[in-house]
Amino acid sequence: MNRTRAELLAGAAEAFAAQGLRRATMQSVAAAAGVAKATLYNYFRTKDEVARALLGVELQRLTDLAAGLPPAEGLAGLADELATHPVLRRLAAAEPDRLVALLAPGEPAWAELTGRLAAVLGTDDDGAQLAGRWLLGVVLQPGLTTQRRRQAALLGQLLGAAG
Repeated sequence: MNRTRAELLAGAAEAFAAQGLRRATMQSVAAAAGVAKATLYNYFRTKDEVARALLGVELQRLTDLAAGLPPAEGLAGLADELATHPVLRRLAAAEPDRLVALLAPGEPAWAELTGRLAAVLGTDDDGAQLAGRWLLGVVLQPGLTTQRRRQAALLGQLLGAAG
């Protein structure tokens, strides 16, 4: 990814975390990225395109974070990241309907998420669906770090036993 695109997506994350998806505008994304709105439009035509691109980058970052770790450790790391992610925290608090629509089972983003989870966790589709639903629950209700880690360990054991 080139530097300008990365800066635009970092600006989008900042704008979405501060204002939410509904209230953020292409102008606020451009301003947060420190570029002219025309520059943003050279890369993205709509705010939804920006949001999809940001989601893709974040999915890749999270996949890389969990890659090569035992399932329980990967799940714990993912849960910690999701529980504190500024954009997800904003969406869970102010726009839960947008969050659910984005990651609803049957949506393309859900299929991509569970596909990546299956690969990273070394599990089948059922295991990836279970892990995805648990992680979505973490986004909506993060709970305590110690609870998330115990639950990740338990889920990792279940996925290992099923495999």
